[in-house]
Amino acid sequence: MNSQELYFRLLRYVQPYRRIFALSLLGTVIAAATEPLIPALIQPLLDGSFVAKDPHFIRLMPVLLVAVFVIRGVAGFTSSVAMEWVAHRVVMALREALFARLLTLPTRYFDDHSAGNLLSRLTYNVSQVMTATTQALVTLVKDGLAVIGLLGWMLYLNWKLSLLAFLIAPGIALIVRLVSRRLRRLSRELQELMGDLTHVIDEMLQAHKVIKIFGGQDYERRRFNRVNNRVRQFSMKLATASEASGPLVQLLAIVALGAMIYLAALQSVAEQITVGGFVSLFGAMAMLLAPIKRLTKVNEQLQRGLAAAETIFALLDEPPEPDQGTRTMGRAQGRVSFRAATHRYRNEGAAVIRQLDLEVPPGETIALVGPSGSGKTTLMALLPRFYELESGDILLDGMPIRELRLADLRANIAYVSQDIVLFNDTVAANIAYGAGFQASADQLIQAAESAHAMEFICELPQGMDTLIGENGARLSGGQRQRIAIARALLKNAPILILDEATSALDTQSERKVQQALDALRQGRTVFIIAHRLSTIENADRIVALNRGQIVEIGGHAELLARNGLYASLYRMQMQMVARE
Repeated sequence: MNSQELYFRLLRYVQPYRRIFALSLLGTVIAAATEPLIPALIQPLLDGSFVAKDPHFIRLMPVLLVAVFVIRGVAGFTSSVAMEWVAHRVVMALREALFARLLTLPTRYFDDHSAGNLLSRLTYNVSQVMTATTQALVTLVKDGLAVIGLLGWMLYLNWKLSLLAFLIAPGIALIVRLVSRRLRRLSRELQELMGDLTHVIDEMLQAHKVIKIFGGQDYERRRFNRVNNRVRQFSMKLATASEASGPLVQLLAIVALGAMIYLAALQSVAEQITVGGFVSLFGAMAMLLAPIKRLTKVNEQLQRGLAAAETIFALLDEPPEPDQGTRTMGRAQGRVSFRAATHRYRNEGAAVIRQLDLEVPPGETIALVGPSGSGKTTLMALLPRFYELESGDILLDGMPIRELRLADLRANIAYVSQDIVLFNDTVAANIAYGAGFQASADQLIQAAESAHAMEFICELPQGMDTLIGENGARLSGGQRQRIAIARALLKNAPILILDEATSALDTQSERKVQQALDALRQGRTVFIIAHRLSTIENADRIVALNRGQIVEIGGHAELLARNGLYASLYRMQMQMVARE
């Protein structure tokens, strides 16, 4: 995509706000038109007031100068604030579009991109794009017209070499001081809101699997949009306070200048007819320097913004995770079939899962064991389609999962990973995530009790309403894990995946949770990934994996009698426990 295509694509985000954008451009044109008016008024001011000593000019010219600067100030203020309004709306729209896209991207995309890079696109890069879509265009219009007008006036006059300068320090200092206080306060609040915004984004990036499996996309989108809108509101307050100081300072200065000119004209005894033209021309020449300087920097702003736009649109153009399935499914029975399932990451290197066949009838508890890297977690990630199979099929109740709508597939699966993900919210909200925030208080308590979490929840300052901090920072590892189990149990899905779900529990808590899981697995298909083999002795079948293939399958006693991989792993673990 070339620069022109990028720029016009950016301008499409401005199109919904075209009226405010047009108002800003109108203010820009009016402000630009006042540039040549200033030196143009200097000539009759000097010639009519100081030279000709015409009483009419003596009274009229200061008023006209003040009027021009009032118009200039109002137009400039309107242009700047309206453009800032549009710019922050564009930033808000881009961030919402990026966030919505991130919610739909496949897991492999997050594997390939760091969270910091993605956060940078949503924060810094979007701000750079704002400069390209709005501020650079204003500079081109305003300063371009100003240069044309000033050059035209200079050509008409031919010559000028002097300009009156002035400074009203006390008044300017007071205005700057008052505005600076407000700007500092608003800046602090805006920085805090930006921290909240970054936090929500970071949580979504870390919890994308949990959001997908529990269908939390809409909830996260609404939560993000609320914070994003607050950022926009405070940004507008900051912009309004910042832009208010310029016109006030200019008005103060020109009123003082008008008074000085009026008094000087009354005392003037000069008779030189060329004074007005001389001063007017020099003023126009001096006024050319600022817009020319700004115009030379427009290209830098545009290129910086367009470079940022490339990264933003690259993310927006990323294809979402494949969801071509058209078949729907209510509550599944829980029959899972792996048929010659093969998967490799990024379609390169050795296959992590190789030609794996496994039939799991409804209500069976399957334990997956094997050395690290044997493919246990990957196999379970294939079931909710976090990753796509390279070949083979996975069937749910006899239906290939690739033919199912993702929402229907994932509605039948509850998932507790070894990397516990909690949100900076209340205990109740974290558990309610499992039911799409539709559960009653009694259902939340029942799920917490089943996970043996109520015993510590009751001791928290506000009970279920206690904020647990970022990723449950205020809870212990075991407490966090029980909250995650309660969330999965509340979903009451026919398929339950437990990936090291009891690894952070102490022996007593683990025993209680195991008792709860034993009762809950009735009528539910359960997959348990566990390195602590003592927790899976009661599984209906134990599947031993090695290098992505099934090497053993059977009950605990049966596999021990075979004296194969499972028996080796079990003896090794028992020896480690004995040494402890």
